[in-house]
Amino acid sequence: MPRANQFRHQAYTASPPAAPHCLVVPGPHPPVGSEEFQRRMDRVGAALDSAGVAAIYLAHGTFVGPDALGVLAGLARVFPKAGTAVRRVIKRIVDKITGEVGNYTGQFAQCFESAINRPDRPRIPVRRFAWSSENHHLGRADGAVRLIDELAARRLPPGKRLLLWGHSHAGNVFALVTNLLAGDRQAVDEFFKATEVYYTWPIVGCVDIPVWTRVRRRLQEADVPLRRVPLDMVTFGTPIRYGWDSAGYARLLHFINHRPADGLPEYRAPFPPKLDDVLSAADGDYIQQLGIAGTNVMPSIFSWRSWLADNRLNELLQHDLVRQKPTDRFQAGAIVPDEGTTLLVDYGPLEGGVAQHLAGHAVYTSSQWLLYHAEETVRRFYAAE
Repeated sequence: MPRANQFRHQAYTASPPAAPHCLVVPGPHPPVGSEEFQRRMDRVGAALDSAGVAAIYLAHGTFVGPDALGVLAGLARVFPKAGTAVRRVIKRIVDKITGEVGNYTGQFAQCFESAINRPDRPRIPVRRFAWSSENHHLGRADGAVRLIDELAARRLPPGKRLLLWGHSHAGNVFALVTNLLAGDRQAVDEFFKATEVYYTWPIVGCVDIPVWTRVRRRLQEADVPLRRVPLDMVTFGTPIRYGWDSAGYARLLHFINHRPADGLPEYRAPFPPKLDDVLSAADGDYIQQLGIAGTNVMPSIFSWRSWLADNRLNELLQHDLVRQKPTDRFQAGAIVPDEGTTLLVDYGPLEGGVAQHLAGHAVYTSSQWLLYHAEETVRRFYAAE
């Protein structure tokens, strides 16, 4: 998408993508923990250090966060400390249950961090960023606001940059971040006015989610230090949703599990998919293909403030999709974003049943593919450095 994207949604079309994309078949890679794995990850760490990467953030996708149903949001409004503590406990439980199936675990982050660092180089921490993981506009908007708040608190010295990895809809959290950081005053104000009922009590004006007003004030300032920090973003299996503002990031790369279908261009997915193909992930990542506009789960009507804010966000973010039928969006088979470089990766046959590979959507968060993703990211982002 262009500069000054103004929260414009990406269109769904069967036309060739506007941004570059290519088919990729990964070569053989050594097992995690092997001598060759350590040697090659050390080279990744050296490249990251040379490029000035100060930290890496891993953001999980939908339904594996600490508040996928939005239940804890009410508790956090009244008892912020208790809400934060419960979120941490819930996230630990989710990590225990799901493991690496569509989720970045603490062990994954630890493996990543230990493999790229050594005593004679500045340490590059690998941190996990947790957002609610709710499957609607407001959940992703709240994630974007909280991510901006966390990144802004780092106060990096000049010459340093941040590398963000986002699985599934975390990539759309990143897209909203770019619109918030690069949008003009009017566009950003429209975003916060649309969601004001969520973080501020109507009539009385009492703020009960202060992170939102804190970020709103920061983005209204004449000088926003975070806007000077290069943000390099990598997404994994992110469904086509929000547009990206090219002034809100430094570099952008997408990994998509995909095998071209007979009779279709390589950049399109077949619709409707066959059940047997979904169960075996025959064509690649079906969640990425199908998690487009029209698949949100609305907030509960009993959380009326969240419900109202999400409806207003829908008018802001998807107003240009009103005339298109939902079935037309799926028929288009669009899987390549209009911004950044997309790698359509054939990961080969996936092990286990659909519960293990999540219809091709879980491959990205497996430590088995950490080396490949890290090397490919470094090669495409930092080869010159």
